[in-house]
Amino acid sequence: MAQIDIFNGDADGICALTQLRNAEPLESTLITGVKRDIALVAKAEVHAGDQITVLDLSFDKNRDGVLMALQAGAEVLYVDHHFAGEILESDKLTTIIDPDPNVCTSLLVNGYLKGKYVDWAVTGAFGDNLKASAQTLAAPLGFSEKQLRLLENLGIYINYNGYGSSIEDLHFPPAELFELVRPFPSPFAFVEEAADVFAKLESGYRGDMAAAAAVRPEHETERIAVIILPNEAWARRVSGVYSNDLANGSPGRAHAVLTARADGTYLVSVRAPLDNKHGADALCRQFPTGGGRAAAAGINALPADQLDAFIDALAASYA
Repeated sequence: MAQIDIFNGDADGICALTQLRNAEPLESTLITGVKRDIALVAKAEVHAGDQITVLDLSFDKNRDGVLMALQAGAEVLYVDHHFAGEILESDKLTTIIDPDPNVCTSLLVNGYLKGKYVDWAVTGAFGDNLKASAQTLAAPLGFSEKQLRLLENLGIYINYNGYGSSIEDLHFPPAELFELVRPFPSPFAFVEEAADVFAKLESGYRGDMAAAAAVRPEHETERIAVIILPNEAWARRVSGVYSNDLANGSPGRAHAVLTARADGTYLVSVRAPLDNKHGADALCRQFPTGGGRAAAAGINALPADQLDAFIDALAASYA
């Protein structure tokens, strides 16, 4: 019997699993990848009696993998906040799924663990750009402004590290970053004792964000903005967190950050207006390889000849 942990390689997935493995320390097989690599359950080699935990991955994109795991005789705990579609019924499947746009997986795990490692839940929520939810959760904890800012920055940096077209684009492979984080019951201890890791994430984030800020929008109105970044590793790393930064700076506007890919398509990151956190998933699902959640979604490979259609759909969604 084996434990298999399958998780999104972003801040929400890593912080959610960090809470669980602090609550129940055990060795497990890790299956993860870059943030957009989400159809992961089918990659697991599953046997009867295995315990599988799946975090921050759309059930809709993993339904077949979950079904195969259940048929093999495994038990599955599935925690997520993305569009789920039809959820399988099985006494071996436990689901905690809530697509509310103000919820993330780290917050759901925090509820499951009754707040045992709440600092990591706050960090994960900040990383998923749920600033108001993170602040609400943190309010009773007595953090200073400096401490709260540190948790916010750490969440952003871990999230930033998950973006890229391949593991080679990232500063740390997500499984490695999780292993660096998991020994620490508190993110404050991680920042203090793994200062070199924190510094590498911070310097990379700041450099990439400065490069992105120098790119002028391709299309901009009062309601939407579209930014196209070049086919460079820094652009692939920064695409998601730059989208979050733009959303926070202009909460009444929807944003799309497109990053050129070597095959001529675009990697697309969409953020609904923070004042109206709906519709991003429905918009992206209009295009092949699109998906996500209501407030934040994306398209893995938008054909170049569909760029104008995408911009028109974005404008229509947030007219």
